[in-house]
Amino acid sequence: MATSTEQRTGTTHTEPSGWAGWIRFAGLMMIFSGVMNATYGVIALINDQWVVWGNDAAMVVDITGWGWVHLILGIVVLLAGAGIMSGNPVARVVAAIVAGVSLIVNFVALPIYPFWSIIVMAIDVLVIWAVIVHGREVRSHS
Repeated sequence: MATSTEQRTGTTHTEPSGWAGWIRFAGLMMIFSGVMNATYGVIALINDQWVVWGNDAAMVVDITGWGWVHLILGIVVLLAGAGIMSGNPVARVVAAIVAGVSLIVNFVALPIYPFWSIIVMAIDVLVIWAVIVHGREVRSHS
């Protein structure tokens, strides 16, 4: 039975589904990823000469630009993760885009890291589903 407040406003409150946990998981993972990427960016800006070894060849790569990209994207992902935790709709869109990019990148890396790529792709699909379909549940119960 609805309370008098619910009758006046015409709204009913339902319990969040289990998908709200996936949304919080996505938010925490985005915060962690944002911190790590921003850290990589700061390290790249401090040490702008990096020796890359691969295929028996060494080449020196200037990664200052790459450092700025990592720093800026890391901050954006961190803020979006915090926004996910509060139910911000813009953060939900950013989370879906970031998870979509991760899905594509891991699909391309499938021949290199098959087990890891499949795990990350499955998590990305679950996060995209949770954020898009059940994202409002976190906002209404924050």
